[in-house]
Amino acid sequence: MLKANFISAKEAASRVKDGSTICPVAMTLVSASESILKELETSFVKTGHPSGLTLLHSCGQSDRKDGIQHLAHEGMVKRIIGSHWGLQPRWMEMIAKSQVEAYCLPQGQIAQLYRSMACGLPGKMSKVGLGTFIDPRVEGGKMNERTKPLPDIVDIISYNNQEYMFYKEVPIDVCLIRGTLCDEMGNLTTTEEAMKLEVLPAVLAAKRYGGRVIAQVKQVVQTGSINPKDVTVPGVFIDDVVVCENPMEDHRQTSSWYFDPSYCGQVRVPQGNIQPAPFNERKFIARRGTLELYHGAVVNLGTGIPNDMVGKICNEEGVSDDIMITVESGIYGGVQAGGIDFGIGQNLYAMIGHHEQMDYYNGAGVDITYMGLGELGEDGSVNSTKMGSRCTGAGGFIDITQNAKKIVFLGTFTAGGAKYEFADGKLTILQEGKICKMVKRVAQLSFNGPMAREKGQEVLIVTERAVFRLCKEGVELIEIAPGINLQTQVLDQMDFQPIVSPKLKLMDKKLFIQDGAFGLELKEKLERK
Repeated sequence: MLKANFISAKEAASRVKDGSTICPVAMTLVSASESILKELETSFVKTGHPSGLTLLHSCGQSDRKDGIQHLAHEGMVKRIIGSHWGLQPRWMEMIAKSQVEAYCLPQGQIAQLYRSMACGLPGKMSKVGLGTFIDPRVEGGKMNERTKPLPDIVDIISYNNQEYMFYKEVPIDVCLIRGTLCDEMGNLTTTEEAMKLEVLPAVLAAKRYGGRVIAQVKQVVQTGSINPKDVTVPGVFIDDVVVCENPMEDHRQTSSWYFDPSYCGQVRVPQGNIQPAPFNERKFIARRGTLELYHGAVVNLGTGIPNDMVGKICNEEGVSDDIMITVESGIYGGVQAGGIDFGIGQNLYAMIGHHEQMDYYNGAGVDITYMGLGELGEDGSVNSTKMGSRCTGAGGFIDITQNAKKIVFLGTFTAGGAKYEFADGKLTILQEGKICKMVKRVAQLSFNGPMAREKGQEVLIVTERAVFRLCKEGVELIEIAPGINLQTQVLDQMDFQPIVSPKLKLMDKKLFIQDGAFGLELKEKLERK
């Protein structure tokens, strides 16, 4: 009978040779192979090996201290090709200081690139990324001075007289995956993982190039005792299996807890057990954003205010079952965890693969997406990927916004220390933020305003004091909060002059209710053309 090759985490680390391309599969700390990643770090610190690695990853994979943060050592990784580093301070620092070659690609394109590579293609074509900093005519996804003179890893191609991005193959030498159980043959399940991710496509991509697949598991069971439908990766594709010796620390379901069955769909918790978000400027902004919801809308939530607030507000307002909230990880419905546990949720209705979710976002396009706001430019362009030297990266932002039918950006009007008071149905600015977010030209082109205006995308920008929309002529101011002075607290705080709507309105006073629900009423379902 076929037998899996069981090895220690230290032995697994020794399988990674200098100059290899390593591809770990995880999101935040969900499914991170901590035992192996820690041993890789220990080996490099002690011996200087493995070194000169290329690190390829679709999602951000850290909680600010673990995950691929273990690989953030100068010299250990020569090149990083990823999508998001917002929860990876050491990587952001290394990228900013040009201590590593750094390419940023859209998260969904990397996840789907694995599938393209797995089936023998030289890369992947897509319209996602055109006109943004990923476009080689803009920045080519090159995130620092060290990377700028290097060859592009994306091209522009033409097919049927239309332009497409072409994401080039990145051959994988070692793929790191994680599972719950495996049997003695190596057949692997992910039943207790909080996401499905793109595990099998990444595994098959590695096998296409003769790469090695190493799996970390929690437990080994007898061959034949696993339901075949529960097998995520057949054992014939796994070269080595590491059984985690300290699962409480190194095989956690997510950063904040070891295991909660409600996050992998094994149980449901009473709706009343899910606590409402406390009232603050973030909840106020998200409340105004939810006024755009309608019955039957399929919704996406990005990181930050959207994921942390919108789902909880919908649960509090009792409308969760009248819309369908999704997250890029592949989850449908329920109430989302936020912050360092982004991408998972309780009381879900469905969970699909990460790469499959991106098929929907890239193709049909979600009805409404809520995304965070870094900078808004005069032409309606948005930067949410690079603030000063802080390179957070694109994540799924570009995949989702370029094809969404409606985009609602949620963020504070200024940044850097602003303080607010919400009382008596009005907003008072106690202290103004130090950083202007309404700028003539954004520092990085994450969302192309002119392209969105040309194709007629509906776009709103919601802040605590003002609401804007994109129109054919540019950025139009359509609402301000009660208590806010239009000239001194909005227009004078912007680096450009917006179009002020002749029908400028005040935000609804019910948004200021601090105790309990505010009375969200969904719009009627819109007729699609």
